[in-house]
Amino acid sequence: MTKRIALVTGGTGGIGTSICKQLHDDGYQVIAGYYSGGNHEKAQAWQDQMKADGYDIAVAYGNIRDFDSCQTCIDGIRKDFGTIDILVNNGGITRDTTLKKMSPEHWDDVIATNLTSVFYMTRLVINDMLEQKWGRIVNISSVNGEKGQFGQANYSAAKAGMYGFTKAVAQEVASKGITVNTVSPGYIATSMIMDVPEEIREQIRKGIPVGRFGKPEEIARVVSFLAGEENGFITGANISANGGQYMH
Repeated sequence: MTKRIALVTGGTGGIGTSICKQLHDDGYQVIAGYYSGGNHEKAQAWQDQMKADGYDIAVAYGNIRDFDSCQTCIDGIRKDFGTIDILVNNGGITRDTTLKKMSPEHWDDVIATNLTSVFYMTRLVINDMLEQKWGRIVNISSVNGEKGQFGQANYSAAKAGMYGFTKAVAQEVASKGITVNTVSPGYIATSMIMDVPEEIREQIRKGIPVGRFGKPEEIARVVSFLAGEENGFITGANISANGGQYMH
């Protein structure tokens, strides 16, 4: 059987890297989508490191907040590898500030990158999935999309919107062998968290019932499960992976 093809947006970041590695270990042809402000050298260095670690992962450039750029990215993957079977919408940014200080640019940047991109990428792969009557879409949201977070009205709105999108699209394609699910990580020990001042980081950790930050690999295993061939009965779900920080 030909390898299924998995695209992970934001694939060269902390959680994205672990997802790419896990899906590679699962036997898929993995492509890490990246933008990084057009820093192709950074992406190449990431790919070289992956190869040194034993992971043959392709990279594909695309600005996920621009539809034409997404189209070019998808067309290139289709030409070089084939149609995408598994899409992990993982790309995202933060522009944190309280609402009274939030500029339209702060709002627009986060909504475009974290939410509109999910529409763009999913829209560009869904017809191929419908034609082949199989597909897996996994959207990486956040605990802060579930509970909200001070200073993150833009981010929380975008991440909550991802789950609304998941539930709607899941209903549209459920009869066609395609599942659409959301994973909502809590605070994960990536460089973004570990770069936070220690005293603030410790305050965050104390608010997590299991007493620690999550590991990127733990999120990757949830994605792996949802992407699996045998898990076609789970769709429209939101899997919380937050160490008990928010229960509902």
